[in-house]
Amino acid sequence: MKKLLLLSLLLVSNFYAAECSKIYGNGATELKLATGSPGELGLLEALANSFNAKNDTKICWIKAGSGKGLKLLEDGKVDISMTHSPKEEKELVAKGAAKNRTLIGSNEFYIIGPKDDPAQIKTAKTAAQAYTNIANKKALFYTRDDKSGTHVKELSIWKLANITPSGKWYKPNRDFMLATLRKADETKGYFMSDSSTYKSIQNELKNSEVLFAGDKVLVNVYVAMSAKNAPKEADKFIEFLKSDEAQEIFQNYGKKEFGVALYEDASYAQKYFIP
Repeated sequence: MKKLLLLSLLLVSNFYAAECSKIYGNGATELKLATGSPGELGLLEALANSFNAKNDTKICWIKAGSGKGLKLLEDGKVDISMTHSPKEEKELVAKGAAKNRTLIGSNEFYIIGPKDDPAQIKTAKTAAQAYTNIANKKALFYTRDDKSGTHVKELSIWKLANITPSGKWYKPNRDFMLATLRKADETKGYFMSDSSTYKSIQNELKNSEVLFAGDKVLVNVYVAMSAKNAPKEADKFIEFLKSDEAQEIFQNYGKKEFGVALYEDASYAQKYFIP
């Protein structure tokens, strides 16, 4: 019994660990920043390098989805989060556990699936209808199931469809965006991916394509926040993210690396942002 309890505690501790996936820069002040896809796709590195060039800082990227990232921020284990989970973000600010919630950019979600589209979601008028078609067909669907911003958005769409998904067709993957999208492609399943991740590997995918997009509920707004006791450099970094220099990086990131811009800037995202 004691061994099981110890194992459980170790697993929880590991889940909320704050180890650097990568460190950008070599300045005197280290800022710990939690985010998922912007780190995986290299956007964070581009932003960090630009900031570090003018500041005596280095940025430690903690690879974390929004749920884990916000928990780390609340516990003071990171200084900054870049997330896309509005309800949970605002709750942290209201509790006084986070501050300086700042719009920085956006992308959107695509519902990706096998090219033959067995659930026929191409003809759906809304994201909720697309999900309904998938559930009615019991077509293989991958869920992040990790309290990430993507998972929270997915659950909100099931709620709009008045469906509680369950069964063998509804597969938890509990991995990050790139890995889950690749898994869905390999097994010809459906998955809701952010547009940035899809664009970055679309030429690698053999079985999948975008089958539904464009519903305004699929807009995916990113914000940055700092922990209540974060060093002043953390708020300076967030101010930097609003600057023309950083916003130009948002507008153009991906063109050189992937042949297409992966993100929209804050001015585009403003109409979808709820303060």
